[in-house]
Amino acid sequence: MADARCASRGCHFSEQGCALCNPVSFQGPALAEAGRWPIGSLMFFLLLHRLRPWLGAAVAAMALSQAPAHALTAEQAFAMADGDNNSRIAAMQDAVATGDVTRVADFLNALRDGQVQYGAGRAFIVRGDQALDPVTGKATELPEGVDDASTNNRMRREIGNAQAALNLFVGNDSERLSAARAMLQGATPQRLPMLDKALAKESSEAVKAELEMARSAALLGSSKAAERTAAAALLAQRATPATRLLLSEQLTQEQDEKVQVALKRALAEVNDKLAWGERLGVAFTGISLGSILLLVALGLAITYGLMGVINMAHGELMMIGAYATYVVQGVFRTYVPEFFDWYLLAAVPASFMAAALVGAIMERGVLRFLYGRPLETLLATWGISLVLMQLVRTFFGAQNVAVENPVWMSGGWQVLPNLTLPLNRLILIVFAFAVLAGVAYIIARTRLGLFVRGVTQNRPIASCMGVNTARVDTMAFALGSGIAGLAGCALSQVGNVGPDLGQSYIVDAFMVVVLGGVGQLAGTVYAALGLGILNKFLEGWTGAVLAKIAVLVFIIAFIQKRPQGIFAMKGRSAEA
Repeated sequence: MADARCASRGCHFSEQGCALCNPVSFQGPALAEAGRWPIGSLMFFLLLHRLRPWLGAAVAAMALSQAPAHALTAEQAFAMADGDNNSRIAAMQDAVATGDVTRVADFLNALRDGQVQYGAGRAFIVRGDQALDPVTGKATELPEGVDDASTNNRMRREIGNAQAALNLFVGNDSERLSAARAMLQGATPQRLPMLDKALAKESSEAVKAELEMARSAALLGSSKAAERTAAAALLAQRATPATRLLLSEQLTQEQDEKVQVALKRALAEVNDKLAWGERLGVAFTGISLGSILLLVALGLAITYGLMGVINMAHGELMMIGAYATYVVQGVFRTYVPEFFDWYLLAAVPASFMAAALVGAIMERGVLRFLYGRPLETLLATWGISLVLMQLVRTFFGAQNVAVENPVWMSGGWQVLPNLTLPLNRLILIVFAFAVLAGVAYIIARTRLGLFVRGVTQNRPIASCMGVNTARVDTMAFALGSGIAGLAGCALSQVGNVGPDLGQSYIVDAFMVVVLGGVGQLAGTVYAALGLGILNKFLEGWTGAVLAKIAVLVFIIAFIQKRPQGIFAMKGRSAEA
C-alpha cells in the first residue's frame, strides 16, 4: 500500500493509521499476532510524539554544528596559489564568495606577504620555519619541491579588492560601506555571486544602495545586451566620478549600437549631475585663494595704503610668521607632545609678535629716515628682504621645513560625490575674515586706529595736536608686519614653508591693494576675492600661465580707466 500523509500532522502512515497520531489502532506486522500494543512500546511512542518538535530542532543543530559551512577547501587554496592570473583571480573570487571568511582572509594576507608555497597539489602558509594548512590552520609537514606563489601588481590589486570584499560580511556598517564602494572599482561578472551573497544578508539601506551600484557595474561586463543596457540606466542614477569612469570605459569597447546609445545617454546624465560639483569646486578654490591674498594684502593695506611705504620685504615678514609657527610646533612636539594638536593656539600670537618685532626694527632702524622718498624705500626694503632670506637659510637651511596640520584640521567635508572641501582650507577662510574683522575694528574703533588715520591724512596737524607721529608710525608698521606674520602662519597649513615663501605672493598682494583702492579695506576684500575666483576660473580654460597673464592685463586696463581703484579715497586728503 502506498504511503500517504497524515492530515493532522503530516507524518507517513499506511491504511492502518498513523503510529504517532493513533498508536492504539495501529497494527504493525510484528504485533499482528498479539493483537494489541505492549504497554512499554505504547508509552515510548507517546513520549516520542510529545518530544518530536524538540528532537527535530536538536538534530538540526547537531548537523549544523558538525558541518563546516562554506569552509575554505584545499582545492580553492591551491587554485589561488598556482596557475595563470585569470584562473587564480577566479579562484580568489570564488573563495571570497563561498569560503570561510577567517580562513580566506588569513590565506589572502599570507599570499600578499609572500608567505604561500605550493606543491604536491596543495598550498601551504609558511611563516618562519612553520608550515600551516590553510584549510584547518594547523601545523603540517611541508613536502619537498615546493614553489613560492608569485604576486605581481595585478595580483596585489586583486588581493586588495578581495580583502575589501571580505569586509562586506564581517565589518561594521562603515567598513561594509567602504567595502561596497571599493567593489564598484573594477567590478566584473565574476563578482556577481559574492555581491548577491552580500545583498542577501545586508540590512543597512546605505550599504545596499552601494552594493546595487556595484552589481550594476558588474553587469556592464555581461554577455547579454539587455543586462548591459539596464546596468547603464542604473549607474546613471548614481552620479559619481567612479560611475563616469566605468561608463566611459565600457563605451570605448561596446560593440552593440543599442547599448552604445544607452551608455551615451547615461554618461550625459552623469556629466550633467557632476558639472555642478565641478563648478562649486572651482568657486571654492577661488575663494580659498582669495582668502590667502586677503591675508597677505591686509598688511600691505596698512603699510602701503595708509602709510605710503612700498615694502618689498612684506613677503619675508610672512616667511618669518611661517617659521615662527614651525618653531612653536617643534617646542610642542618636544616638551608637551600630549597637547601637540593645539600648537596653533600658541603659534598664532607667536607668528604675529615675531613679524611685528621685525617690522618695528625695520621701521625704527631704516624706514624712518626714508619717508617721502619712495624709490629709496623700495630699494632699502628689497635689500632687507634679501638679508632676511639669507638669515633664515643660515639658521633653518635652504630646504623646506615640514609644518603639520593638527588632527582637527585634517580631512575634509564631502558635500557632493565629486566635491570635498578640505578642512584646512575652510578654517583658513574663516581665519582670514576673522583677521579682517580685527583689523577693521582696530582702524575704526581704537585709539591707535584714530592716530594712524590722523597721521595719514595730515601729519603736521596731528603733530600739533600732541600726537607722537614717530611712535604711531612704528606701531602702524608693526601692526601691518604682524598681520603679514599671521598670513605666514595660515600659509604654513596649506603649503610649503621655505625661505622663498613670500616671493610667490608679494606681486599679487600689491595688485590687490592697488586694484581695491589705496587705503580701502573694503576694496581690498573685493579685489582679493575677485582676483582669486577669476584666476581659478580662467585656469580651467587657458591654463595657469595664461590665466596669470590675463589677470595682469585686466588689472592694467582697469587701473588705466580708474586709477583710484575700486574704492577711491574721499575727502580733502584725496588727490585729484
